[in-house]
Amino acid sequence: EVQLVESGGGLVQPGGSLRLSCAASGFTFSTYAMSWVRQAPGKGPEWVSGHNSGGGATSYADSVKGRFTISRDNAKNTLYLQMTSLKPEDTAVYYCAKERSSIPLRGMDYWGKGTLVTVAS
Repeated sequence: EVQLVESGGGLVQPGGSLRLSCAASGFTFSTYAMSWVRQAPGKGPEWVSGHNSGGGATSYADSVKGRFTISRDNAKNTLYLQMTSLKPEDTAVYYCAKERSSIPLRGMDYWGKGTLVTVAS
């Protein structure tokens, strides 16, 4: 059974940082691309960032480029999202998602339950 469990969310002041983690199990983690997707209150889902399964290639939405860094530790079956210079508009539930292929944005088939990030003073 595929399981994705996010952690690391919380309340942070504007300009602050947080690191999200996603512990994956039930599939060969290293084989698949992984993505982070967020959903702000009252809005639809927004893809945030993706990480290829191999080679280290990453991609970002324009809204977070230069502020967020995605990484993965295949030995630990864990995906990370380092978020810096956080803005109130980054407030959302952040979801970890397994991609169907080795490259992001080719379709996601499993999602975690999410972790809430609130950016406010």
